[in-house]
Amino acid sequence: METDTVAIIGPQSSVTAHVISFVANELEVPLLSYSATDPTLSSLQFPYFIMTSRNDLYQMAAIADIVEYYGWREVIAIYGDDDYGRNGIAALSDKLAERRCKISYKAPLTPTATQQEITDLLVEVALTESRILVVHTFSRWGPVVFSVAQHLGMMGPGYVWIATNWLSTLLETDYVSSDTLDDIQGVLTLRMYTPDSELKRKFISRWSNLTRGTTGYGLNPIGLSTYGLYAYDTVWLLARAINAFLDQGGNISFSTESRLAKLRGGSLHLDAMNIFNAGELLRENILQANMTGVTGQLKFNPDGNLINPAYEVINVIGNGIRKIGYWTNYSGLSVVPPETLYSNPPNRSSSSQNLYSVLWPGQTAQKPRGWVFPNNGRHLRIGVPNRVSYRDFVSQVPGTDMFTGYCIDVFTAAINLLPYAVPYKLIPYGDGINNPSCTELVRLITAGVYDAAIGDIAIITNRTRMADFTQPYIESGLVVVAPVKKMNSSAWSFLKPFTRQMWGVTALFFIIVGAVVWILEHRLNDDFRGPPRRQLITILWFSFSTWFFAHRENTISTLGRFVLIIWLFVVLIINSSYTASLTSILTVQQLTSPIKGIDSLISSKDPIGYQQGSFARDYLINELGIHKSRLISLKMPEDYAKALKDGPHKGGVAAVVDERAYLELFLSNQCEFSIVGREFTKNGWGFAFPRDSPLAVDLSTAILKLSENGDLQRIHDKWLMRSACSSQGAKFEVDRLDLRSFWGLYLICGIACLLALFLYFLKMVRQFSRHYSSELDSSGRGSTSARLQTFLSFVDEKEQEVKSRSKRRQLEMASNRNESMDNYSSKRRHIESPPDGSPQASNEA
Repeated sequence: METDTVAIIGPQSSVTAHVISFVANELEVPLLSYSATDPTLSSLQFPYFIMTSRNDLYQMAAIADIVEYYGWREVIAIYGDDDYGRNGIAALSDKLAERRCKISYKAPLTPTATQQEITDLLVEVALTESRILVVHTFSRWGPVVFSVAQHLGMMGPGYVWIATNWLSTLLETDYVSSDTLDDIQGVLTLRMYTPDSELKRKFISRWSNLTRGTTGYGLNPIGLSTYGLYAYDTVWLLARAINAFLDQGGNISFSTESRLAKLRGGSLHLDAMNIFNAGELLRENILQANMTGVTGQLKFNPDGNLINPAYEVINVIGNGIRKIGYWTNYSGLSVVPPETLYSNPPNRSSSSQNLYSVLWPGQTAQKPRGWVFPNNGRHLRIGVPNRVSYRDFVSQVPGTDMFTGYCIDVFTAAINLLPYAVPYKLIPYGDGINNPSCTELVRLITAGVYDAAIGDIAIITNRTRMADFTQPYIESGLVVVAPVKKMNSSAWSFLKPFTRQMWGVTALFFIIVGAVVWILEHRLNDDFRGPPRRQLITILWFSFSTWFFAHRENTISTLGRFVLIIWLFVVLIINSSYTASLTSILTVQQLTSPIKGIDSLISSKDPIGYQQGSFARDYLINELGIHKSRLISLKMPEDYAKALKDGPHKGGVAAVVDERAYLELFLSNQCEFSIVGREFTKNGWGFAFPRDSPLAVDLSTAILKLSENGDLQRIHDKWLMRSACSSQGAKFEVDRLDLRSFWGLYLICGIACLLALFLYFLKMVRQFSRHYSSELDSSGRGSTSARLQTFLSFVDEKEQEVKSRSKRRQLEMASNRNESMDNYSSKRRHIESPPDGSPQASNEA
């Protein structure tokens, strides 16, 4: 660089590139590298550094997708402790975090690490939990890592080794001995993807001819890696950019830097370096390039990285490698070549992520679980609540470290279903005098005091923020228990099936239907005629007798029968419901309580009991707004019974709020109390583990198996099945029938009545117009009041009489017309006859 320089190709090392990039920035000389792939080199700090191969940021994204694809959550990173290694692992950590995965252990090695240092590091790695190991290093000591791992037994079943593309480069460019191949069997590695093309095939052929008979290090043939293809394209890329630069009239000129002149002297000759005046223009031409080379299309995105990043996922098997799929930043993992994927819409759904089968270390095709319990001789420290009450759920055997109870049996049965051994130790939490807080027990997991917590631990919101829980193994929610008493039948029990509103509406409809039927039948049916008093009695008798289907009056009109059929259907439903409800009231023992549920408890001012150590206290205060002065802590079931019996006026409580699982056990031998109202929270009990613990997932699967094969129910029956109070045939309170259950029937009946009345009215108007309109007009009584009075009289008349009168009127009118015609004819004959009345005169006329 002492001479005038317009561009630099290289260096090969990312560590060196960091140093040279500072110089290139000062001299404004574009620095193109096809092998320095450190993600931080493409930052704004180095605007003149141009990466002409794939950024390691994409390689780390590919590894993170592989980890997520196989369902692993934690990995161990083994890397060189330099800029290249640290920055690459930092990028991997970011990409894993995006997928809710993480690096659980970082194992750095110095660039000059010895075999002993590597051995010591891998021994530490073997004692950790994760079995997913990512090796990001240089090819000079990468094989040593696998050799030591093979010696330590870390290349057997259960382990997963993922190497970055240094391994694929080593396999392509250098001769690998059979011993080294044995050490890396089952390893996954990545290789930058370059699409197959005629240009690429010709170049590889020329390279083979050029290097025939030539040997590299160790007298081995010189191989061609993907980096070699990118090196070739980098030269062409720069050549095209310089050509475009000159075509644009770019001038190659340099100027001195005053700060460098002060460094005159010394072996580096820093004062001889000059600034390239047109460096910015050449840099823009390079970044705007769009060409097709042996590696495919070379075009930069706005971030300065090559477009369409893609990698091949490779599995080392036998004497070679096997391609199991591809990764692209466009569609993730796939067995379809990237150029095909880029021609379709992007699809990152889990169902579209695919890879071919893998032969893992240890020559096994079964996917490794990815973790084990740390092989450091330490058992899992599992916290268990040291309960004072309800010891059927969990209790410590006096004088021992053993625990018994329903929760312990469920945990033991689930652990026994796991396909691996789980070393653990149960540690009591609590002083043995008071019930401990399970929320505080869960918090101690996050503090590292315990590795897990089991017992009667409810899965509630604030606890799920601190730890992961297994599948619930028992349902439980907060309920209210209050004293209840038997409700004896009274003389007015027959009124209880219906509410007051229901009774009122039903009676109203009886009257309405009776009146409608009377209107429809009044003109036709003699049963519905007579004096007003008799007609009123008929309406009431007919309507209410339909309740027993005992009405004597027959309906004649079509509309009347239509309304009656609908009403009888409604009466049938109401009658059946009333009978069923009354039977239940008179034959089933009824219970009553002044507390109806949580709502009535909130509205009252009476004290409320809760179990000591339960989350119910915080829930009642924070969620329901109950003042803490109303809450009374109760420890033992005996305390529950005494407080409920004493009641709020004698220093006791009006009700107890606790989880259903506890209260069902409490009520098994306390018959004077009962659960009132509905369960107002929904949760369950589960086992707590640290965030992202794989054991929580495996135990959830085991709990589901226990539920499916019936073992969970058998454990429940063993510990929690008691001789409950004889409550068969008892029911809490009365289920009274209200209007909401029948408003549809009443609506149908009402519509039928209105429709029948409307049609009846149209019929009456039509008949009235036909029989009376002309008569009113002829008599001069055409006023509105006269018509209305006549219409009402018409409606009140019997239809048969109206028809008879109408028929007589028609006969009279016909007779009058005949008499008029006879008079007219006689008169005409009198006028036309002669005075003497002789026939002759008539003929002459």
